[in-house]
Amino acid sequence: MFKKGKITKKTGITLYLIAALIFLLILILHHNPWADPQEELIKKIIGSVLVVAASVVFIKFYDKLTVLPVELYDNRRLIWKLAKNDFKKRYAGSYLGFIWAMVQPVVTVVMYWFVFDNFFGQKAQMLSTGISMPYVLYLTAGLVPWFYFTEALTNGTTALLEYNYLVKKVVFKISILPIIKIIAATFIHLFFALVLLVVAILYGCYPTIYTIQILYYSFCLFVLVLGLSYTTCAVVVFFRDLTQIINIVLQVGMWATPILWNITMISDNPMLTTIIKLNPLVYVVNGYRSALCEKEWFFADFYSTMYFWIFTVVIFGIGALIFKRLKTHFADVL
Repeated sequence: MFKKGKITKKTGITLYLIAALIFLLILILHHNPWADPQEELIKKIIGSVLVVAASVVFIKFYDKLTVLPVELYDNRRLIWKLAKNDFKKRYAGSYLGFIWAMVQPVVTVVMYWFVFDNFFGQKAQMLSTGISMPYVLYLTAGLVPWFYFTEALTNGTTALLEYNYLVKKVVFKISILPIIKIIAATFIHLFFALVLLVVAILYGCYPTIYTIQILYYSFCLFVLVLGLSYTTCAVVVFFRDLTQIINIVLQVGMWATPILWNITMISDNPMLTTIIKLNPLVYVVNGYRSALCEKEWFFADFYSTMYFWIFTVVIFGIGALIFKRLKTHFADVL
């Protein structure tokens, strides 16, 4: 089954199919007594089709899809070392160092809170379970993951351009460059997650066992942005305007994600609500808020969790295929 301590292709496919079968059984057998039976049936059918389609693609492109995860695992120590160096280098030479990385997001949060709380009179927001959440906490819980997403995606996109001297080295595994930038962004995110917990405590939302789910939602965001970055960092080498396009998309995306506003505001428009929920960041942002104030586990929202991970795995697979296809030309262009 194993050769030189590594999983063979046959074993890898077998393990994947077992996991996919278990997931499919959970999907089919899951039942929500409060859901619309017809709507639930449609979700089951769509989910089952996606799982089967993903399995077919995985088997067909097994060799290409598994190269990237294997390289990341084999170089995990180097990745950690370079990520720490990247974080230190970013603020080298400034008197306040990495404190500057924290100033701008904090100022942004304070500015949004001051404007929306004092001029627009935004009050406590109601979560899906009926729990009231102070607007400052509601806003901060939305901005913290959003700042992480924007910084990680922006830095991950330009990873190959910034480390172009490493791309030209034949023996260097350039596939580790995007994850280095994302891990460096994670350091700042962990600090803001602690700030978020302090704000929650100040407003009476004390940590519970459910609060640990912030780590889960942070991991969700990490995998999502990593998959996106492998596509964007590969394409931007040949199409430099992509960075500007991403900046515009992020500006629009902030308002398309319920960060400053509550998704219940459009509850009377089911079609628009469904379209907004197709944004995977809605799952993460709502998850942060739920982890702070609601006493529910992430799997309680079964279909949203299923959708997020199917979407993320597909994005990661696409990113792996595009990166592998284009990487042989990186050195020529850079």
